Amino acid sequence: MSTNNRKRWIAPWKDSATKPAIYHCISRVVGRGFVLEVDEREHFRMLMRMCEKFTGCRVLSYCLMSNHFHVLLEVPPMPVEGIPDQELLERLGVFYSEAQVAEVAKEMGDAASVRLRGEFELPPVDEMGMPLTPAQEVAMAKQETARRVEEIRSRYTRRMHDLSEFMKSLLERFTKWFNRTHSRSGTLWEDRFKSVIVESGVAARTMAAYIDLNPVRAGMVADPADYRWSSYGEAIGGGRKGNGKKAREGLVRAYFCDQGGGFEAEKWRDVSRLYRSLMGLALGRKPGRAEVSGAASKLGQNTLNTAGMLASDDNGTVLKDLEMAQMLRCRVRYFTDGAVIGSKEFVNEAFSSARERFGEKRKDGARAMKGGASAAKGLLWSLRDLRVRI
Repeated sequence: MSTNNRKRWIAPWKDSATKPAIYHCISRVVGRGFVLEVDEREHFRMLMRMCEKFTGCRVLSYCLMSNHFHVLLEVPPMPVEGIPDQELLERLGVFYSEAQVAEVAKEMGDAASVRLRGEFELPPVDEMGMPLTPAQEVAMAKQETARRVEEIRSRYTRRMHDLSEFMKSLLERFTKWFNRTHSRSGTLWEDRFKSVIVESGVAARTMAAYIDLNPVRAGMVADPADYRWSSYGEAIGGGRKGNGKKAREGLVRAYFCDQGGGFEAEKWRDVSRLYRSLMGLALGRKPGRAEVSGAASKLGQNTLNTAGMLASDDNGTVLKDLEMAQMLRCRVRYFTDGAVIGSKEFVNEAFSSARERFGEKRKDGARAMKGGASAAKGLLWSLRDLRVRI
């Protein structure tokens, strides 16, 4: 495999203000031992939320299992005008003490003070050999001031709005805590984390449901609402504030980001019904009313079964038939190894932007899903053609 093919796939539109850059990220414990128990999962989720706030990345959905985790992560572009100083200091407060944040604020304030000759080493003449005017001295001093402030800010902002930095911070911080807690040393995670570029819309909604259905596929629960270490379980069982609200906002964004939707918690009631429908089909409910947890019922979750939803003229879900639903009940390697998942046009766009990764004989990027994922054929496409164990 060439060096280019080993590079991580990053959405070529990562700096777009209108086209979301979404990634399905997966990492497994080294040796795949079942070491992530209750305390470990709780601490991991806490660190994940802290990394989310610090970096500005957005967790749309997630699921923490005993030996691996899934995160559907949106990486917004860095604001054109940069991160305001006050917001930057608030983000620093996630991982740094009050004293450290105060020191950074003082350093930035000192650097922002405009002083003239004596403070800065200004040249005695301009490019034409003429002595500097007072106005030129002020302008050059302001430029130097801005450079110094940005130099301080960049120590921290370079770690924000970046996929690799989010994952690096999360994995390293959790490893340090885990090793200290369990009196061990060394790496905790297998190799590098995997990531797949996911298109907003059908692909993002389907991927979110696939992630939240992990404990159902593993036979741990019959209903994803009953698994507390997932975005759906937390959205259902969490409070109106805090992480419960964060989980609901993430799923709202996962469902509506292709329509310009944001993180409006007030849309959760509508999205929860649609998302419940999407996963309900995958759960293969029998005729009648589907059983849901008490917490789900209190929040107005949809309890229509598969037959009821299929009979509806507008079931509000991307799952158009039971074959697609059945697919989500199985492990789909395309969702973890496909590099790019989305419509044919979306995958081909990613292929064109990284043409140098492939041989001359390959004309396009989109590959139809095969095997157990064939139910998605014509709806979702993959950049990689997985020929074995699919």
